[in-house]
Amino acid sequence: MENRLSLLDHIRSIAQLGLRYANNPYDIERYEKLLDLASKEYSELSDIKQSIIIEKFKSELGHITPKIGVGGVILSTDGKMLLERRSDDETWGIIGGWCDTGESPQESLKREYLEETGLNVKVNELIDIFTRKPGDFGQPHTSYHLLFVCEILDGSMQASFESIEIGFYNISEVEKWHGDHFDMVKRAYDFINSK
Repeated sequence: MENRLSLLDHIRSIAQLGLRYANNPYDIERYEKLLDLASKEYSELSDIKQSIIIEKFKSELGHITPKIGVGGVILSTDGKMLLERRSDDETWGIIGGWCDTGESPQESLKREYLEETGLNVKVNELIDIFTRKPGDFGQPHTSYHLLFVCEILDGSMQASFESIEIGFYNISEVEKWHGDHFDMVKRAYDFINSK
């Protein structure tokens, strides 16, 4: 299935680039057909309505690049990690989200922390970059996720509408992780303990 999703990602990218640059009405029609076929296949593989997928695809015309996400880890003095239980799927994960245009990854992560926890943080070292390919964790696109070490500057910790609860936890207490967040957590501990 991974090869099929990768192929669909390439077809979608070609169609969207073609729609951005084509001037010939016949070429535009062909690229729209390609985009329609790709969205139909994505729909069958993901159980997401084709109309939703095609709407997302059509809103991203132009050169298709990977999406960028950020996440940050903060450890307490006793080695517990700041985690959130997400309201969208009730799984546990690190604090983070998608980068917005016009923001650096560090600015995006500061914004995500403030929105999700009420905390102002300092973004320190880059731990690693995680790659998710089409089909990984139900996403139809390639994305890169930058993982940073952070520290709390100030603020009052409180959960937002995106979280059911937040706090410092031993990772052994967590039963259900969001996507690849457990891999990120393990990598963060390895990075921090190697210093």
